[in-house]
Amino acid sequence: MNRYPVWKYALIGLALLLGALYALPNLFGESPAVQISPAKPTSHVDAALQARAEEALAAAQLKPVAVGLEPNTLKLRFANTDEQLKAKDVVQRALNPQGLEPPYVVALNLVSSSPAWLSQLNAAPMYLGLDLRGGVHFMLQVDMPAALTQRAEGLASDLRTQLRDQNIRHGGVTRRGEAIEIRVRDAAQQEAVSRLVSDRFPDLLTAAQAAGTETVLSLQLKPDAARRVQEQALKQNITTLHNRINELGVAEPVIQQQGLDRIVVQLPGVQDTAKAKDILGRTATLEVRMVDENADARAAEVGSGPVPFGSEKFNDRSGQPLVLKKQVILTGENLTDAQPGFDNQTQEPVVNLTLDGKGARIFRDVTRDNVGKRMAIVLFEKGRGEVVTAPVIRSEIGGGRVQISGRMTSVEANDVALLLRAGSLAAPMEIIEERTIGPSLGAENIAKGFNSVTWGFVAVAVFMCIYYMLFGVISSVALGVNLLLLVAILSMLQATLTLPGMAAMALVLGMAIDANVLINERVREELRNGVAPQAAIHAGYDRAWATILDSNVTTLIAGLALLAFGSGPVRGFAVVHCIGIVTSMFSAVFFSRGLVNLWYGRQKKLKSVSIGTVWRPAGSAPAQDDN
Repeated sequence: MNRYPVWKYALIGLALLLGALYALPNLFGESPAVQISPAKPTSHVDAALQARAEEALAAAQLKPVAVGLEPNTLKLRFANTDEQLKAKDVVQRALNPQGLEPPYVVALNLVSSSPAWLSQLNAAPMYLGLDLRGGVHFMLQVDMPAALTQRAEGLASDLRTQLRDQNIRHGGVTRRGEAIEIRVRDAAQQEAVSRLVSDRFPDLLTAAQAAGTETVLSLQLKPDAARRVQEQALKQNITTLHNRINELGVAEPVIQQQGLDRIVVQLPGVQDTAKAKDILGRTATLEVRMVDENADARAAEVGSGPVPFGSEKFNDRSGQPLVLKKQVILTGENLTDAQPGFDNQTQEPVVNLTLDGKGARIFRDVTRDNVGKRMAIVLFEKGRGEVVTAPVIRSEIGGGRVQISGRMTSVEANDVALLLRAGSLAAPMEIIEERTIGPSLGAENIAKGFNSVTWGFVAVAVFMCIYYMLFGVISSVALGVNLLLLVAILSMLQATLTLPGMAAMALVLGMAIDANVLINERVREELRNGVAPQAAIHAGYDRAWATILDSNVTTLIAGLALLAFGSGPVRGFAVVHCIGIVTSMFSAVFFSRGLVNLWYGRQKKLKSVSIGTVWRPAGSAPAQDDN
């Protein structure tokens, strides 16, 4: 009656093995490390850089415990924080010479101390949140007026193009702050401009004002359109920060909106505030400009004359100066994708760009009108522009696909594509709050959370063992299996554990033992009614299952609601809560019954079971063997 087939025991054994295997990395903790990342598109993290770093450390009599070379990131692990700090200074001096723009970001971090064989099995510890791991916290405020100004600048450029295409005469299009002004000389021009704005630019409000012999049409964004611009700027900034931080290898960053114009950024494990600021500031954008090819520009390039008015001087990737016109033809906002590749004819590395509809149209018109002239593609990072390539326009280029080339290696092409995909900030941001949470405080929080879960487990186990005897021991073992599987699944999912998550673990222990209490009391009830022990065990598990399922499903619905609509700490609590409910049903019912069947199921003449005192009514007969 109470016997499991072999395959069920095999399933239990497999679950225990996988649970122990994937929960094991959490016991090794984290070690202090020095993380090296590229600070510019031309910088590379490869085996040669690793050799330079190890050579510098060896000269300073420092030896890392382990070295991990990942795409675009080098991590040097050390035994303690003292060696970590010394190693950071040594690597900083070796890789970033003074007087030059730093080509690499050297930051303090924490990495897993798991053995290599566990890493090869993709067994990794849970990510720890800022409150447990330590790290840096920033509050950034987005400059919304700047976003509206940038939008107005784009609309002004579009208006000039549309007025030229429609052959509408006007006295000039200028931008004043967030407003656009168009000067017209007569009523016919005013009517034509107003009709164009109404048809092609529905987000603009038009107001006319007399200015001498002319009429000035003042155009401003409607309130709804301005709000959409602000929301889009905030979302784009969040996306850009996500891309940039993820590409630099920061594990499980928290980047979320707070209020109408603020963004919260949390970087767990990063202890260097200055380098964290550098990470946040790393954004890249693209501009397409025409090369100024007149005589004054040529003289400025060789240093024999000033830069002409309306032009700017940049350097290309080889350091050669190049004078470009200030007028921007296209920006990174018109870019939808950037992928590295190879030229079909020369087989040299290139970056393939895909433009949106507006960008494709502008690029087609510009290339058609400037055949034989040079067009420069400028990459801006941290406010510094560098000419990636400046080819001669041979013919009209349509279709929205552009190719960037110019003496790039495969690694450089990949880096440039990666930076362009990350995008640029839609509006400037300012750090208005910053906090550093040290690893010592995180360790204290971990210790307190661990103690709360441990002592809660011990208290529950002691009570169950005293009150339910052997069934209580089995319930306690099942409770331990539940905790093991919960940690293993969180580790497999690479979830982030926070203090609310540890609180959810303690709650899950209480909820998990509740199922075993229902089962044990149901078995007691059957024994109290005079049912044989084997039949009482069978009936206790079968009849308690419906109650356990109903209670857990309703609790799971509440947890899923928290997961769907919550954020931050609430969401962290909900993740652990929902997973704990699923594991508790497995351990409390399936696993505990497997142990009970293993202990009692093969006893043919079972007289009694060790489940504590079974209170029977006076005069009732004791339970008989079901055989």
